[in-house]
Amino acid sequence: MHSLEELKAQAKRLRGTLNTQGKPVSHSDALELVAKQLGYRDWNTLHASIGNRPAPPPVALGDRVRGTYLGQAFDGDVIGVQSLSGGRLRVTLEFDDPVDVVKFESFSAFRRRVSATVNSDGRTTEKTSDGAPQLELKVVKG
Repeated sequence: MHSLEELKAQAKRLRGTLNTQGKPVSHSDALELVAKQLGYRDWNTLHASIGNRPAPPPVALGDRVRGTYLGQAFDGDVIGVQSLSGGRLRVTLEFDDPVDVVKFESFSAFRRRVSATVNSDGRTTEKTSDGAPQLELKVVKG
């Protein structure tokens, strides 16, 4: 099932398409159309249904992922997942290619496997010195 943000974006695209076809609709009408397309009576019913479900985890064991770790891009696999309180996950990743976690030119420290705690958005709350999350990941769709 889609998230509320995805459904609202879908309604926005539908509204834009209908407007370019000379069939203007309001945003609320577009939301209602999306709800009916998905088999719901109206937008409020769809919203309540989605709002009462727990958010899906950002990753699962065996997922193929892509992202950044300490500012370095990576592709890899999720080889461990542990559920924590507050919807957070402790994930263990294995990178395809080792990532240099040191920014000094005279020194390197490569990591191929790392563990981190991520929120439901796939990001750590811990930040690097420049304010970016230490780890950001997204599932790569097959």
